[in-house]
Amino acid sequence: MRLEFSDPLRESRLEVPVLAEALGPVPGGYLLRGREVRVFAPFASKRFFRHGWQSWSLTTWVDLTFPPKPLFPEARRPQADDPFLLEASEWWGSGLGAFEGPDGKVLLLGALGVGARVLGREDLLLGRYAEGEGEWFLGYGDRMEVFAAYGRLLPRRLSKGPPRLWCSWYSFYNRIHEALLLEVLEEVAGLPFEVFQIDDGWQRALGDWEPNERFPRGMAFLAERIREKGFRAGLWLAPFLVTPDSPLVRAHPEWILRDGEGRPIPAGFNWGKPLYALDSGNEEVLDHVAGLVRKVRAWGYDYLKLDFLYAAALPGAEGEVRYRKAMERIREEAGDAYLLFCGAPILASLGLADGLRVGPDVAPYWDNEDRSFWLQDPTGPGLRNALRTTLHRLWLRENVQVDPDVAFFRSRFSLLFPEEMRLQEAMGEMTGFKATSDPPSWLSPEERERLWAFLSRDKEVKPLGPYRFRVGEEVLDYAFLL
Repeated sequence: MRLEFSDPLRESRLEVPVLAEALGPVPGGYLLRGREVRVFAPFASKRFFRHGWQSWSLTTWVDLTFPPKPLFPEARRPQADDPFLLEASEWWGSGLGAFEGPDGKVLLLGALGVGARVLGREDLLLGRYAEGEGEWFLGYGDRMEVFAAYGRLLPRRLSKGPPRLWCSWYSFYNRIHEALLLEVLEEVAGLPFEVFQIDDGWQRALGDWEPNERFPRGMAFLAERIREKGFRAGLWLAPFLVTPDSPLVRAHPEWILRDGEGRPIPAGFNWGKPLYALDSGNEEVLDHVAGLVRKVRAWGYDYLKLDFLYAAALPGAEGEVRYRKAMERIREEAGDAYLLFCGAPILASLGLADGLRVGPDVAPYWDNEDRSFWLQDPTGPGLRNALRTTLHRLWLRENVQVDPDVAFFRSRFSLLFPEEMRLQEAMGEMTGFKATSDPPSWLSPEERERLWAFLSRDKEVKPLGPYRFRVGEEVLDYAFLL
């Protein structure tokens, strides 16, 4: 069949051949249905919108004349993207894909269910669900309008504005302890933050979510001190991730996600150790995770950063239905707590997360070329990687509070130039999600003043194109990131 897209302003139309069951028109395009759909673009496109699987996965426009290169080392692949996407010799996207036409308009095919992938090949968009049939959206037109039309058909959860956040990670990483956090808490008390979030480093081990010896008075004690300063207490968890030497693995080896031959499915490599995933389809695992959420809520934490969530969906798109059921259980247990999903399958998280990280971790440097160039890994920490992927997911702002990660204001312990820091600061203005890890004692008077202004005043943001924005009186162009 052929579907017609018209442009009344230009008195033009475009006919697109499609192999799928047509369900009818919707604003901005058409609904389709099928396990597999094929859309034949009436033009040859060199640029394909490649949407990565989870928060850190590469999301940008790619050149179809250059096939994807393998990411190294192989042990990192499970925490970088859907393993299928990384091992394919052609460009596939997670859940959606799009072509750019010769006139700059976009032809987009996007899944409306979980567990789908889209291939881009010259004039063919091929969409396929990993399991069963599902619905699709097909749209054509102005880039921003087409992505917005697709987003309106996806789940949404928009609570009140994103909180102003201080997070411990990008200043101290996992070298935190009780006395240090109490010291910083005193420093930030005079600034307009709303959440004080403790990141990785408080726990005994992955899977052993009790405070280690550096937190002698426990996590409930710290939550109470945070609330006394007028902040909400935030805590980092990686609920579905373990290492082989975790006490939880020794106690419950049957909880580990395994392949058909009984071998643990690799979940990546971090903290100098290989990673395993807990089986999110195991009811005992879900009871364990639900109990963890209840425990930290009882300690007094009502802002939870849930990290490395892709582990609950491995080995990829095939696990997204299982992932979504698991996260629905967590959402129910968390009640009115603010849930920030990180390292999370993007489309499968919509409607459940309050906030969603949409790019790799930032860092106090622009890029790690040893990793991004020589190892072909665009998912590692670095401001360039974070900005590029976040930029191409800004269209999700009507579905979820988009987290671009923290902004930097410090010159101390930083390799960033001021203009690079401004690009990330502007991302906070665009998304409304304003966070930093800078301890006020590290800031000069001018840097502290800029942080205060960032937290206390919202600048007007006006899109001037796909990559140009007016933020307050300043015009910023991100096109060089492509």
